[in-house]
Amino acid sequence: MKFTVERAILIKALAHVQSVVERRNTIPILANVLLSAEDGLLRLTATDMEIAVVEEVPGVQVARPGRTTAPAATLYEIVRKLPEGAKVELDHAGGDAALKLRAGRFNTDLSVLPVEDFPSMTEGKLPHQFALSAGQLRELVDRTRFAISTEETRYYLNGIYLHATESEGSPVLRAVATDGHRLARVEEPLPDGAAGIPGVIIPRKTVNELRKLAEETQDEITIRLSDTKIRFDIGAVQLTSKLIDGTFPEYDRVIPRGNDKVLRVQKSAFAEAVGRVAAISSERSRPVKLSLDRNHLLLSASSAEQGQAQEELDGEVVNYDSSPLEIGFQARYLNDITDQIADMVEFRFADGSAPTVVTDAAKPEALYVLMPMRV
Repeated sequence: MKFTVERAILIKALAHVQSVVERRNTIPILANVLLSAEDGLLRLTATDMEIAVVEEVPGVQVARPGRTTAPAATLYEIVRKLPEGAKVELDHAGGDAALKLRAGRFNTDLSVLPVEDFPSMTEGKLPHQFALSAGQLRELVDRTRFAISTEETRYYLNGIYLHATESEGSPVLRAVATDGHRLARVEEPLPDGAAGIPGVIIPRKTVNELRKLAEETQDEITIRLSDTKIRFDIGAVQLTSKLIDGTFPEYDRVIPRGNDKVLRVQKSAFAEAVGRVAAISSERSRPVKLSLDRNHLLLSASSAEQGQAQEELDGEVVNYDSSPLEIGFQARYLNDITDQIADMVEFRFADGSAPTVVTDAAKPEALYVLMPMRV
């Protein structure tokens, strides 16, 4: 195999594929990227056996078609440090010979591993297919992934639950994530072809890789899936992932229906006030107390070392017309939710100890549930 490619083209593709490679693994071939060159096309593949990323790079000068593998992190670092505009030549004579990399006056040899040892994760039938715009997919991910659990023992919460359902009589594609302390539920109109999809749990690492790739396109993203695997076609990149083999909890049961005390508060004023009062304590789990009265909100926090902090918000940014209420939430959880909201936050309370519903007043298709803390 021998080919020449522009450094800018190669570094972009390597950045996409090498990020799925696990730095610490007991299977040496998984640290490598598979390079395949023929007919003016370079295909790069990387996998950790849970996720596989394949990217096709056109416009490559292929002098001798073939395939080999190379250490992904090392190759990426070398190409990243080459000067802009450099032409990169990769030459592999076959067998156990080293992969020779040349760029200008720079040259190095990279060790290879047998192509036959490289696992394939992209095989198998994916009977369901539909498409979302890149913007829709970014919305589903951004508004839910902060609530994905990191507790490995509850593995079925370590991802986003994607499924087809109905909302107020209309079919929707819904994404849900929860860690037991907060829940995020977001939906889009059901795309053509998605009506019969099984409910699937997309792993956290896949979600993060998908979000990075979706940032770089405005085109439609094709999604194919089965009960065990999902694939996203994003331009020239194909991301395939195993799904979490587990049952997502019946999340509808924890969404309160009768919360009748409504607070509407301007997002930026509220988020900034939460940040200021929470700064009194370095403890991440320190609660911020909300004390509500008619069109008045007092936020407060305390610390054994630093004392107390409080800030008042009034009728200019606060709308509340129910009985007085005191309730506490972890500051970080409040900020995670308000980060998803554009202008006006709507809280719906039952009392000081019951789950609270939070929505964006302008985007009711996104709904959040937040468990209070004792204050």
